Amino acid sequence: MAKFSQALLVATVCFFGLAGFGYSHEDYQVVGKVYCDTCRAMFETDASIPMKAAPVKLQCQSRENGTITYSVEGVTDESGNYRLPGKGEHENDICDVTVLKSTVPDCDELAPGRDRARVVLTHNNGIVSNERYANPLGFLKKEALDVCPDVLKSVGLLPIVTIGE
Repeated sequence: MAKFSQALLVATVCFFGLAGFGYSHEDYQVVGKVYCDTCRAMFETDASIPMKAAPVKLQCQSRENGTITYSVEGVTDESGNYRLPGKGEHENDICDVTVLKSTVPDCDELAPGRDRARVVLTHNNGIVSNERYANPLGFLKKEALDVCPDVLKSVGLLPIVTIGE
C-alpha cells in the first residue's frame, strides 16, 4: 500500500509539473476601456459613452535609462474596451497604456489623469492571473449634457452653487 501511495504522489507531482509546462509566464493580456466623459466629472458616470475605435498603446520603458523595451498598439471595440498583448517580463520597467486619439469630434479634450494608466507586467508580484486591468482612459466632452446635474446627484454629488444665485 505504501508503494502505491508513493507512486500516486510521484504521478501527481509529474502531472501538475507537466500541466504547468505549457503555461507561459511571460504572456499577459492588458484589458481596459476608453470613454467620453459627457458630464466633465473626471470619472465614469451613467451618462458616459464608450469610445469605439479609439487607438491605444501599451509601452514599457526601462527604469534605468528610459529605453523602450516593449510597445504594441490596438483599438477599442464597439463597447470601448480593448485587449492588448503583453509579452515578456517587465519587472524593472515602467509600463503604461495611453490613449492616442479621440474618435468623438466634440469629446476630444484629454481628461487630466485619464490619459494613461500604469500596469504591472511581471509575475514577481503575487498576481496569479495573466490579465492586467488598466484604469479607464477618458476624454471630456466640450460641454456637459443637460442630464448631468441629475446624474451627479444620483451618485451623491451636489452641483456647485455660487452665492448670489
